[in-house]
Amino acid sequence: MGRHQAIVIGGGIGGLAAALALHRQGVPVTVHERAASLEPVGAGLALAPNALRALDRLGVGARLRSLANSHPAVGLRHPSGRWLARTDTATFEACFGDTIAAVARAEVIAALVDALPEGTVRTDSPASLVSPGSATEPAVVRTPDGERSAALVVAADGIRSATRGLLFPRHPGPRYSGFTTWRTIVTPARRPAAVGEVWGRGRLAGVVPLADDRVYVYGAALAPAGAAAADGDEKAELLRHYGTWCAPVPQLLALAEPDRVLRHDVWDLADPLPAHHLGRVALLGDAAHAMCPFQGQGACQAIEDAVVLAAPLTPATDPVTTLPAYTAARLPRTTTIVTGSRRIGDLVALRTPVATLLRSTALTLAGLLPARALLSRSARTYDWQPPALRGAA
Repeated sequence: MGRHQAIVIGGGIGGLAAALALHRQGVPVTVHERAASLEPVGAGLALAPNALRALDRLGVGARLRSLANSHPAVGLRHPSGRWLARTDTATFEACFGDTIAAVARAEVIAALVDALPEGTVRTDSPASLVSPGSATEPAVVRTPDGERSAALVVAADGIRSATRGLLFPRHPGPRYSGFTTWRTIVTPARRPAAVGEVWGRGRLAGVVPLADDRVYVYGAALAPAGAAAADGDEKAELLRHYGTWCAPVPQLLALAEPDRVLRHDVWDLADPLPAHHLGRVALLGDAAHAMCPFQGQGACQAIEDAVVLAAPLTPATDPVTTLPAYTAARLPRTTTIVTGSRRIGDLVALRTPVATLLRSTALTLAGLLPARALLSRSARTYDWQPPALRGAA
């Protein structure tokens, strides 16, 4: 790569993971984030084994595991409280060689930033692609300090990626999934006894314990795009949706601070891109493969992207020669996971009494299978192994 550096557009989890992966490879890198500070939204994150292995390559896996809160069992329930399926975490760990680490998104951001050299991340610094470059020309990025050339640009600028629109103007872009989501973190007096998700008619709620006695609570429900609580009180909207459901869902939601309840519609890239790169630009995370949250793989796949992108690079490697392999490795895998997440969303979306009864029956029967047989369905996602990085801790 010579003296040309990499530029990352976007300082979310994917962009920061990419910067750290490049740094581990000895590649000079700068992150441009348009927000004034890296203050992530008040939500939790489930780091599955595939993401934890990638974070190990980045040297921050142990730190994040130490912050995770374990629970003996997780499962899926009916709003009445009846268990549909349940898995003990010991069996999960034996099957996949690791756990699912539930942490606050802020903790992931902090771990990545702390591992980067000071000055790598520039906040209040919007950046935009001017030219994607070519085999003979560098990419050009416009920053508050003027235009900068780069041997590699990593576009981690989210689901509404301006970079993606410039690279692939004929792509239809994200589609509305039909779901809106709410997220918040609360601190109850005692740890919830039941952990996992509850599925109702066209909606679900989830309970995930975090460190320091906090609990991440979330909901997803069918709603028109752009809808909001009529009175602006999204906490009240949550209680309208879930207030009669089984414990501990309503009790936890009652603890939420109204101004800390986040609501976002769910959009995804249901139509895969023709590639995850063009010229000297690599698309990463939601910019490349935004997905519905129903497999908990959005951030996990962005972290995978980061390690795969950086692995073949050294300070002397021209990235333009490695980007086709990045697309070849990431496009089929992420397309499969985007499709799978949509299909799970289709199951959640069922609303008629007959359809939801059939769904509950099928889930209950599946829950009667041996745990390993049930877990094997996730093996293609969770068993992924990351490539090595030169400077991994």
